[in-house]
Parts: sequence; C-alpha cells; structure tokens
Amino acid sequence: MSLPASLTLSHCLPEDFDRATLVARVWLPAIGGPTPALVRPDGVYDLAAVAPTVSQLLELDRPLASVHAAGALPRIAMPAETLANSAADARDAGKPWFLAPCDLQPVKAAGVTFVSSMLERVIEEQARGDPAKAESTRAAIIAVIGDNLSRVVPGSPQAAELKKLLVARGAWSQYLEVGIGPDAEVFTKCPPMAAVGVGAEIGILAQSRWNNPEPEIVLAVTSRGTIAGAALGNDVNLRDYEGRSALLLGKAKDNNASCAIGPFIRLFDGSFSLEDVRRADIAMRVDGPDGFVLHASSPMGKISRDPADLVRHAIGPNHQYPDGLMLFLGTMFAPTQDRFGPGQGFSHAVGDLVTISTPKLGALVNRVNHADRIAPWTFGLAALMASIAARGH
Repeated sequence: MSLPASLTLSHCLPEDFDRATLVARVWLPAIGGPTPALVRPDGVYDLAAVAPTVSQLLELDRPLASVHAAGALPRIAMPAETLANSAADARDAGKPWFLAPCDLQPVKAAGVTFVSSMLERVIEEQARGDPAKAESTRAAIIAVIGDNLSRVVPGSPQAAELKKLLVARGAWSQYLEVGIGPDAEVFTKCPPMAAVGVGAEIGILAQSRWNNPEPEIVLAVTSRGTIAGAALGNDVNLRDYEGRSALLLGKAKDNNASCAIGPFIRLFDGSFSLEDVRRADIAMRVDGPDGFVLHASSPMGKISRDPADLVRHAIGPNHQYPDGLMLFLGTMFAPTQDRFGPGQGFSHAVGDLVTISTPKLGALVNRVNHADRIAPWTFGLAALMASIAARGH
C-alpha cells in the first residue's frame, strides 16, 4: 500500500468526524511556519487568533469553549487535500500539510504499563539485545514467572510479596520493578517540537537489527494536570539497544523522527472522554515492501495502571510542566512474529508502512526509513517564536 493512498479522510479521520473537536498543527508555506488549526468536515481553519500555539490553546481556562466560540476563522484548505499533501514522499511544498499536533509540550512516555510488553522487556534484558536468543529466553522466563501478571496491582502488598519470591529465585528485573512496583516509569521520548505527524517518515537507526513500532494513545495534559484530549502515537523503539543496557534508553527511544503523534488531538467533550480512552482497542498494521504483513491490537482495558494514575506520576507537586505535556500511555504490543528467520522475531525493514488506528481517534500512518536518511529536524523553539512574532501574534 502506498503512503499517499493511505492518507484519505475515510482511513485517517475518526468514525464520528462530524462530532469530534479535532485540533491540528498545519505547516503554512506562505508564512514558512506552523499554526494551530481546527479540522472540520468543511475545512481546516486557522486558530492562531485564539492562541498562537497548541500548548497555549490547551492552557486556556476552557479550550473547548474557546474553540467553539471563536466565530469566523480563516480557512486554510480542505481536510482531504491537506491530508493527502502530508505524505512525505509526495508533498507539494507550496501547499499546507499536517504536522504533529503538539508544539511547546515536552513528550513523555510511560513504560512497561502492560503485562505482555513488560515480559518482552525482561526478555530483551535477559537476551542482552540479541534477537537470536529471544525465543529461548522467552520460554525460560515464562517458566519461572508465568505469563499472566495482569491480576497483580502495581504497588500493592501482593506485588511486594511477588517481588520477594522472584528475588529469591533470581528472576527479578528492573522492568518488573516499574511494571508492578509502586513507581511508574516515565521517561522523555523527545523534546518539544521534535515529534513528526501523519504522513511523515519515522526513523530507526541503520545499525539496529531488532526494533519495532509501539502503538499507543497519547494524552494531551495541561500544566494543571488536566487531561484535555488524546491522540495516537508511535513510540518507535530499538529493542537491541535497550536490551544491551537500560542506560541506552535514550539511544533506543530518541532519534531523528522516532516519535510520531497524530493525526490530531481530539479534545474531550460530550462525544469523547477519558472513558473512551480506557475502552479503546488500538489496532496496528505493518505492510512491508517485501509483502510482509503484520496485524496486531492493543486493548487499553489490559493496562496495569489507569491513565489518570499515570498522569499523576508524570506531573504534580514534584514535577511541573508550564507548557503542559504529551504523555504516551504505553503499549501491550511487542511483536514476536518471525520475519527474517526462525527465532529472530520481528524487526522493521526500510519502507514499512505502519498504520495505528482506533475508531474515535482515526489513523496515524507513517513510512519507516533510517533516521539519517530522513530530513533533519531544523525548526525548533527559536524558529517557532520568530514565526509567531512575524505573524504579529
């Protein structure tokens, strides 16, 4: 499937598009910079008069009401043409395209929040990042700790007792510590402005031989800790790097174009709420240039820590984010399907088309490439401030 052919309204927008309040960021070639935008069936509308950045929009006392009370807004383009022009390999640089729908917010991620992905992290650690050892390591680990920890409440007395048992058996792991211990793992996925959006290329390191997509829901959180809405995300991950050492987490997670968010932030309103996030099933499909196809799903109902609890671990009296933050909630999906040889498990190939979707958030579609072959990140915070000043906002 080609990337441009995947960027259609029917494929990428929420099933109830006409009821959704969708906030986007759009690159405007005429000004050489981005603007926050409202996406409606009849057009993509410039929200700069309401707030010059998405972060500032969400920081308003009532962002939803402010958007709907904005009155007549300048129309940028139609949603279909803007979406089609978001394809990195078929873009007309003279027309608008969608970016990641966040800007000033740091992008944080909660790790090891699902049992199945927690076990895969333990396997990476025990296999020392060697995919050839994954299958035998998986069998050995499951033989000791089992494959069903879903009934263990993180931080509970039951979890503490299980830790004692596993320590005695020599089977305890740093990943089990954050998976069922009292403290959640929250790390920095990428700096503000570094995430890419729908249609963009996503990056893996050319040196990596064991890597994967991680389909997740991403919460848009204000500086007050209020959850304003949600988007889809791909926490691109290098399993071999993190498996060699947890201290290589930054190398495994934060590379050029290794974080995708989009297609839009859907604001919470009467048609969409945190309960919808809790009930969501996240589907993922990988279409390889070699004909390889992978289907998987990640039910949010199997998360071990509630999304609101993860927000409390990320922001509060001990850690503030004056511009808000975007928080990846974690994934239960760690692909194990053999691709390049028996026992090798899954790894990306350049050219893979990755589609992450759920009915109420639409679909995030990206093509895989090596990070050093993707256009470098050059438009940062200073460029954004200059662009906003030039527009007079």
